[in-house]
Amino acid sequence: MNTEFINSLTSAIGGQRLLTDPADCRAYGYDNSTLQGQPLAVALPETHDHVVAIVTCCYEHDVALIARGQGTGTTGATVPLDARTLVVSLQRMNQIVRLDRDNRLMVVEPGVSNQAVQDAAGAQGFFWPPDPTSAAVCTVGGNLAYNSAGPRAVKYGTPRENTLALRAVTGTGQTIRTGVSTTKGVVGYDLTRLLIGSEGTLAIITEATLKLTPLQPAKRMLRAEYRDMHSAAAAVANIMAQPVIPCALEFMDGNAIDMVRGEVPSDLHPQARALLMIEIDGSDAQLDDMTAQLAQAARVEGVLNIHQAQTRAEADALWDVRKALSPALRRVAPKKINEDVVVPVSRIPELVDRLSDISRKHGIHIVNFGHAGNGNLHVNLLYDPDDADQQRRAEASLEDVFATVLAMDGTISGEHGIGRVKRDWVAKEIDAASLALMHAIKRQFDPKGILNPGKTLPPV
Repeated sequence: MNTEFINSLTSAIGGQRLLTDPADCRAYGYDNSTLQGQPLAVALPETHDHVVAIVTCCYEHDVALIARGQGTGTTGATVPLDARTLVVSLQRMNQIVRLDRDNRLMVVEPGVSNQAVQDAAGAQGFFWPPDPTSAAVCTVGGNLAYNSAGPRAVKYGTPRENTLALRAVTGTGQTIRTGVSTTKGVVGYDLTRLLIGSEGTLAIITEATLKLTPLQPAKRMLRAEYRDMHSAAAAVANIMAQPVIPCALEFMDGNAIDMVRGEVPSDLHPQARALLMIEIDGSDAQLDDMTAQLAQAARVEGVLNIHQAQTRAEADALWDVRKALSPALRRVAPKKINEDVVVPVSRIPELVDRLSDISRKHGIHIVNFGHAGNGNLHVNLLYDPDDADQQRRAEASLEDVFATVLAMDGTISGEHGIGRVKRDWVAKEIDAASLALMHAIKRQFDPKGILNPGKTLPPV
């Protein structure tokens, strides 16, 4: 262990904010990917000034560091690549600093959970649109690091569209403030959007000003079932061409439907090979017309059933079909690969067809669901990584998945980030000149390369 560095860090932030026992540190060395690492130590800052002191100490001693929240990411972005890396856990910086109802904003620390933000905003009649599946436990800092969105992004956008300003610490220990406290402002470059999605490679976010949206008074729910993905995709195109934008537009393919049949009581059509979950929000006076409009748009050739929930209980029952999928997948393949690729909406059925070809080619079962309105598919490869042959075939399948997505004008990540898992594919999506600019930006923020090294960007 780097004794001089540990002593310096202890003096800077206090021993009660530092873990050095390898057993204590181990719990901070993994995320929701299959990767694991052993941190040099774990720092637990409680204030912005603590973060400044930690980064300054790391800069002076040439020690790498990784900022992390609750570790719900799936790409290894918060996993140390070697045992010389300090992990900075922001879990103690979990305060809502201010909620300004009049200006529709909330100032928060990075360790506050998404759910705590929604609860506090909801009490004032607002919400923050990003709603990842892990909202109950994931942190705002993590949401910002990955630009994680969730179903509501189809109507309300991602964290980049719903964050006004940031306070952060660069790789030299310098404090910067980005953005404004207003909904309009064009002074200088947009560093706020640059930092969001950068996975802690440019700066550590210590405070965020979130833009709040008024809660709609009512919601309606539709579930539409189709004989194939081509019919469902035609419905998605129809729906997204309407003046009424759904607040959620989720889909499941035939393999996903097969996974949940029998899991929950439902009246799924026996021939259904694709389904859409369509949620509409608005005022009570508008909802009947809005729902009817989207239901009509969903009635394309190949539709089998359209169910409309009349009560909250009926809406919950419709959602139960989708909610049953993830637990079912975990039971069948607890160590599955879950990638979130994106293609143009019109090409979703083509991608699903090609994924079926990849599944047959490599003998790996593939189940797809996701955010249809964004073309964001969660591609689940079900296999046992403890079986060497299955591991090899799954890796080959994943290579084909990414290559297929890029050939279809898509992107290899919609909201899960890059981390270490997808890093080596970045150069296949981004041209060399753009990557060179990104590395130059990285050097400006982090001249010694101590912030989350080896992640997000491939080596030069």
